[in-house]
Amino acid sequence: MLIHQYQSSWIKDFENIKEVILSNLNDIELQVEHVGSTSVKGLSAKPIIDIDVVYDTTVSFDKLKEGLYAIGYHHIGDLGITDREAFKREQRKVDHPILDCIDHHLYVCPIHSVELHRHITFRDYLRANEKERKEYEKIKIEIAEQANQNKTQYALLKEDAARDFVESVLRKAEGK
Repeated sequence: MLIHQYQSSWIKDFENIKEVILSNLNDIELQVEHVGSTSVKGLSAKPIIDIDVVYDTTVSFDKLKEGLYAIGYHHIGDLGITDREAFKREQRKVDHPILDCIDHHLYVCPIHSVELHRHITFRDYLRANEKERKEYEKIKIEIAEQANQNKTQYALLKEDAARDFVESVLRKAEGK
């Protein structure tokens, strides 16, 4: 199954990854945020931890990139989203007992990033509103069924099928 029932272990998985990142980049001032569906208690999700590493404008992105490279990540660009840089594990460079055992997506965003704001606003709203959380879960399960549990097809369908719901939640959260 593509979508799994909520697992309380997702919080611990995030905390483990966060600890590795912070301990290896301890000379850089940053925040590490658990975002995406696995960050919302009670929400079924793909078992992939989404993480936003947040830095202030006083921090050099290049220094942050070098620090992540040192623990086995490589920069793959913004993937078409301004102020959100994606990183992937490069297991051939550095093996790690936590980072290579927990499926996760890692993004780096400046504190002023619109996408970061959207991630946190959406997460916090779903955490506080059971009705919308259940509605979103239903949408995700339906999309997974339409995609025949295919990850690639799911991603394509979700982009269109969930867009209106996500935008409506963001408007509600912003009081619009």
